[in-house]
Amino acid sequence: MSGDRIKGAFAGLAVGDAAGWPAARHRAALHAPWSRRLHRELDAFAEEHRVTTLPVPFALNQPTAPLAIGPSDDAEWLAWTLLTIDRPRAEAFRELIGAEARARISVATALDNLAKGVEPPASGHDNPHHFDDAAAIRAVAFGALGRDPTQDAQVTNAADGIRGAQAMAAAVAEAVETGEIGRAVEAALAVLPQDTAIGHNARLALEVAREAGDAFAAVPALDAALLDHVYSYGVGAAQTVPVALALAEVSGGELVRAVPAAACLAALADSAPALAGALAGACGGYEAIPEGWAAPARTLAGCCLPDLAGKDLIELASNFTEGIA
Repeated sequence: MSGDRIKGAFAGLAVGDAAGWPAARHRAALHAPWSRRLHRELDAFAEEHRVTTLPVPFALNQPTAPLAIGPSDDAEWLAWTLLTIDRPRAEAFRELIGAEARARISVATALDNLAKGVEPPASGHDNPHHFDDAAAIRAVAFGALGRDPTQDAQVTNAADGIRGAQAMAAAVAEAVETGEIGRAVEAALAVLPQDTAIGHNARLALEVAREAGDAFAAVPALDAALLDHVYSYGVGAAQTVPVALALAEVSGGELVRAVPAAACLAALADSAPALAGALAGACGGYEAIPEGWAAPARTLAGCCLPDLAGKDLIELASNFTEGIA
């Protein structure tokens, strides 16, 4: 196990999180509610008047720092997982009930279930978003430390939501151990049955990406093969995890190729770049993170978990890598 590659997995996820367009939307939660209301009104104005100039997150008379490039929801939930990883999972989640946390629908529903006395695995199964990739994001922490994410995933997810977490953990664990993306992908496929949606999509995504031969060249083919653009949320584990695996592999495990390509798939940009970044970061290690991205990707904004504001993700990871070469 490589301490540098463990930190690379965390930093890579944070870089991918920051690179996706939703990060600015998440970080805008640190601004006053009126600014987000005005954003919605400007969007409605553009629709009503057939204007193609679309609003982006803005500060006006508020501090601009929250809108600087940096990680958002994925990195904060990864950090929270790291900080609570030694605790019983349902117990850790229960402490969030009533807290000012922002989360995926699966997590919000699981917290409601826990508050009503519904324990895992029912808290994740009786859940309208049991299929999303919230647990897959958290699984990066489990995989980097060589642990099983299943009990954590069962709190918030079921079926492909759990399989996505298991696949990410397996892939990250192998990448941390060997630094080889091909072996990491094979480790993920080994826990993804072909007769499941995520297992089918993973093999299809790898096929079309390999045929394209390059991460950026694979973007249109992945869009055509995996995305039907019917559903309103692009965080299904059966899409984001396969795309991350495919782009990480076809990029040769290089973060600077995998993450930008994943960010081009706008419908999946809330988590596919982060997942691809975690895989590539685990292969290349922290030393391979581009210098210009390393600093802004470290500091958490607290846009989803306010208690984490100002925390350094890599310092948190370093607490688990002491003594590991």
